Amino acid sequence: MKRRTFLQRIGSILAVLGVTEAEWLTLGDRYYQALAQPNPRKLALLVGINQYQKSPSLSGCLTDVELQKELLIHRFGFQASDILTLTEEQASRDFIEAAFLDRLGKQAKSDDVVVFHFSGCGTRIQLESSDTLQNALVPANENQDEKIVDYLLEETLLLLLRSLPTERVTAVLDTSYYTPDPVPLAGLKIRSRPELLAAQLATTELEFLQKLQTQNLSSNPIVLYATSNPKQFARELQFSGFSAGLFTYALTQYLWETTPARTIQVSLSHVGSSMSKLGSKQQPGLLTSKKNQQEVETLPVTSLFLDNSVSSEGTAIAIEEEKTATLWLGGLPPQVLEHYGVNSQLSLLTGERLVLRSRTGLTAKARISKVEGANPPQIGQCQEAVRVLPRNINLIVALDTGLERIERVDATSVFAGIARVSTVVAGEQAADYVFGKLPQTTSRYGLFTLGGELISNTAGEVGEAVKVAVQRLVPKLPTLQAAKLWRLTENEGSSHLQVKGTLEIISGISPRVVMQRETGRITTERTTKKLSTQHSALSTPIVPIGSRMQYRVQNNGDRPVYLMLVGLKNNRTAIAFYPWQTPQEPNNSETKPLLKQVVIAPQETLTLPQTITASEWMISGPAYDCEHQLIFSTNPFSETFKALETAKYPTGEQQPIAPLINPLEVAQAVLQDLHNASAVQAEINSTAVESYVLDVNNWASLYFSFQVV
Repeated sequence: MKRRTFLQRIGSILAVLGVTEAEWLTLGDRYYQALAQPNPRKLALLVGINQYQKSPSLSGCLTDVELQKELLIHRFGFQASDILTLTEEQASRDFIEAAFLDRLGKQAKSDDVVVFHFSGCGTRIQLESSDTLQNALVPANENQDEKIVDYLLEETLLLLLRSLPTERVTAVLDTSYYTPDPVPLAGLKIRSRPELLAAQLATTELEFLQKLQTQNLSSNPIVLYATSNPKQFARELQFSGFSAGLFTYALTQYLWETTPARTIQVSLSHVGSSMSKLGSKQQPGLLTSKKNQQEVETLPVTSLFLDNSVSSEGTAIAIEEEKTATLWLGGLPPQVLEHYGVNSQLSLLTGERLVLRSRTGLTAKARISKVEGANPPQIGQCQEAVRVLPRNINLIVALDTGLERIERVDATSVFAGIARVSTVVAGEQAADYVFGKLPQTTSRYGLFTLGGELISNTAGEVGEAVKVAVQRLVPKLPTLQAAKLWRLTENEGSSHLQVKGTLEIISGISPRVVMQRETGRITTERTTKKLSTQHSALSTPIVPIGSRMQYRVQNNGDRPVYLMLVGLKNNRTAIAFYPWQTPQEPNNSETKPLLKQVVIAPQETLTLPQTITASEWMISGPAYDCEHQLIFSTNPFSETFKALETAKYPTGEQQPIAPLINPLEVAQAVLQDLHNASAVQAEINSTAVESYVLDVNNWASLYFSFQVV
């Protein structure tokens, strides 16, 4: 690009940003002086667009930029002055390309780290020189007129990434290019727009692409995609007080809590699990050259950002008079954040306790509990210590905006009569599920996940009345409510117990690993230990029908732990593992078998169900989705066993994983057992009656999900 053209483009950017050219050059001098420093620099360009000229508006793209910015600064040590954000009208194609050339291309050196993020719409366009549709990002100025579009081609972006003079380049694209017809559930937003068949790409973009194609580009960037399949579409969801891209939130939340030992392949598997937990089939994807594919997949994901090796659930971004801290809680799992209660506690790395007082979205206020003799508290990362959850948690059903007004009124009236269930309007507040019409047959109603997936066996007959449809769902709701409760126990990143679970298919000489999870807050000696690369692919793990399965569970700590397994099959049937012990006097007809606590001694490994003929866990058909929660406690699951015994479950020498008769009662009992295992501190006693108080030293909860085909 000619210098004159570049200055015209960068001048337009500066006008939008309110910076004079003289100020920019002074700022640039400071950056160029910093390049002479021996330590690698970290540069980032973050782009987010909610409002478009022609496309339907989005809600979460600016939040995505904020999520990435807070992560890069407070978790990975980026300087705020080295992060450029282009949002809304600033994010035109010209501005994005100019920022690449000047901000990244001219300033980065060979060992520097560069991060690019884009949140917004994607689409496809057919070029005159090609018979196939090309992927493109839709910038803020998407249309020059009715026939000319000013898209940023994905090919252009990839070449720009490859043109940077460093190998440490990571791009995150929270967008998609495919738009389904019809779009499932009007109230759920997707980040794509249909291709305009008669549109032509702006000549300036084609010329810029042709120039890039003539250059000798050797860099191999890592590109993380929101979707791994061309037919998938990127979702954004309404969370607790804010909207965000499903992929961006899952990725940034995971990166807050992960440690350097996790590879990119394993990390994206975790991110995919988080997305599926929120009811989406959307799975993340990874693009890199075939030449270094294996090398990239086995790299520690945090090495892309030069990790500082300290994981956390958030950070204190401001301290006021050594008494109050403002917190950013981007590292908490989304389903936990929604119900993260007052008096929850986090710890600064210097030891001070932060006692939560209020929360709005991802920002919270906390009282600082000082450590005697310690220095004044400083801003910095904080780790979860005590989780406080309310006991009166409702299942929240969103009513899709595609319903007519009278349909919403009828549905609301019936849902209002169901205990522990409340309704909201889809897209306005956080929810657990969506009630709406089937896209192919609008006279049928069903219950959907937040990702727009129809829950098995919830679709009614054609012409069914709304009130009848809601009443038909009533028996299914306690199971979904139970699953919501035990998902709130997830704390793989924050638990201080040292446990590990591996899901295996028992076949041949040695078991085959399907999925592996372990607690992340482990000792320094173990963080440098490389994890096995024998993990699932980036998509949801697949288990063939007829497989013989087992869990291999390790207790790597110094205390015995008790184990409970609960789960959900096809979002419809609650399941659990509840082994029985054989009576000592089998001939006595009055002797009843008792449930047996599953306990794992320190430094011991246990398999379950035990691999004996009577208790093999055999996967039967038809195909279904399955999720399990392995929950560990330092105390026995006494209340849980009372709930199981009350329901008179079938007894036997050893039961495999089987259906739960009373899932909601069992889920409440599990939370009570974890509460009982935690030493409730005096300052939380007042809330213990209305809340579950869980100490990270006393419980761990690992999430597993897989597809049976």
